[in-house]
Amino acid sequence: MANSKQAIKRIRQNEAVSAQNTTQKSAMRTAMKKAEAAIANNDDNAQELLKDAIQKLDKAANKGLIHKNTVARQKSRLTKKAQ
Repeated sequence: MANSKQAIKRIRQNEAVSAQNTTQKSAMRTAMKKAEAAIANNDDNAQELLKDAIQKLDKAANKGLIHKNTVARQKSRLTKKAQ
């Protein structure tokens, strides 16, 4: 257990940031899965879901949750499936 006030505060901050990161990463994964499923089923809203997934991927990359090259690869694969 942390002894100093600053270490205790740092633990609180890390827990809050970790919870936010987990939520955002989960939403990103869900958006990707929905887009892939819509593309596979030729749904009419596949392009909207693809756009949403790409936005969430870009946001995750900007916040440093996942590497930018990983985002580029995943976006490329999604758009390739959509064509």
